[in-house]
Amino acid sequence: MDKLRITGGTPLEGSVRISGAKNAALPILAGTLLATKPTTIRNVPHLKDVKTTLALLQTLGARATIGADLTVEVDASELTSYQAPYELVKTMRASILVLGPLIARFGKADVSLPGGCAIGARPVNLHVSGLQAMGATVDIEGGFIKARAERLQGAHIVFDTVTVTGTENLLMAAVLAEGETVLENAAREPEVLDLARFLIAIGAKIEGAGSSTICVTGVEALRGTTYSVLPDRIETGTYLVGAAMTGGRVLAEATAPDTLEAVLIKLAEAGADIHTDGNTIELDMRGRRPRAIDLRTAPYPAFPTDMQAQFCALNAVAEGTGTITETIVENRFQHVLELQRMGADIRLEGHTAFIRGADSLSAAPVMATDLRASAGLVLAGLAAEGETVVDRIYHVDRGYERIEEKLRQLGATIQRSAS
Repeated sequence: MDKLRITGGTPLEGSVRISGAKNAALPILAGTLLATKPTTIRNVPHLKDVKTTLALLQTLGARATIGADLTVEVDASELTSYQAPYELVKTMRASILVLGPLIARFGKADVSLPGGCAIGARPVNLHVSGLQAMGATVDIEGGFIKARAERLQGAHIVFDTVTVTGTENLLMAAVLAEGETVLENAAREPEVLDLARFLIAIGAKIEGAGSSTICVTGVEALRGTTYSVLPDRIETGTYLVGAAMTGGRVLAEATAPDTLEAVLIKLAEAGADIHTDGNTIELDMRGRRPRAIDLRTAPYPAFPTDMQAQFCALNAVAEGTGTITETIVENRFQHVLELQRMGADIRLEGHTAFIRGADSLSAAPVMATDLRASAGLVLAGLAAEGETVVDRIYHVDRGYERIEEKLRQLGATIQRSAS
């Protein structure tokens, strides 16, 4: 099992090119099942979850090939199966995103209940009730969601809580439904908007994406297209936090500053000098130690839960005391125990972490528990004294493309090893 070995104490300096967003690429790849002609998706990150999604599409009978320059081509004109098996989807919650496209285009879908990181339940009831409102019959048996419909019908759907994958799944289901579908209390994340833009590019009629109310007028069929995935705001934020923690200066290139406003505000509060220009963000700490900050996660455009672990690491080495409250995902403070092994002064009370910054962290062997927790531990290792070994880095490989190579480009001493 691979590990990352990190020798800390060196400020991150230089430029890093940001990859395409995993959380946009996965729903867009699922959305290619809606098209009757081949689609070409560009700026796709080479990640474990992307490979799993392509394998899933191939299992369904689609032809999915990875080309040069981060390009994927999918031909889903003829499928041979409508079942997403447990063996493929057990490690990836996003597997449920094939449910909407399959039931919308082919009238049937058997999708295994999803797996992924061990960071709490993400119930599928909103997906199921939404499809039922659109006329589908849905049963959950044998670990599978089994959905059937002659043709989905437009419906007015109000989400009880904001759900990103729920919004994406029902958005994809609606584009081929008969009549108009309205999604109320829809997720506003940039990745949802990117999916909508892809769907519009293949012929869907969608209004209001990026707002809390999305209106979809169903069409008879969708065509192919070429589309480029938006940059990864969470990867961007991770490298910027790394610069802030180490007193460095990093220029993030090929990114999207307008998707990161809540994160940039908190980094400025921590004492960083930040400059945005077009598709770049520069963060410069000028050798200063960051200041502790308070934050509360909430649905976009507020502070993203996927940046919470990284800011826990930042507060652990910051000047002062900060509080971090998690409101989105339950059980998402597993990285706290690992940070404490490195000398972090953190007290947990319910969904809030009270963190008093330490003058320095001490290197220690630590274990990644989920994707973003692993990123937080890597950042802590960059700021710690000595060699930190991060185990179970298959988690980090699910969401960060070539993380050790990119960090080495910024001056970090980091290497991957098998033991």
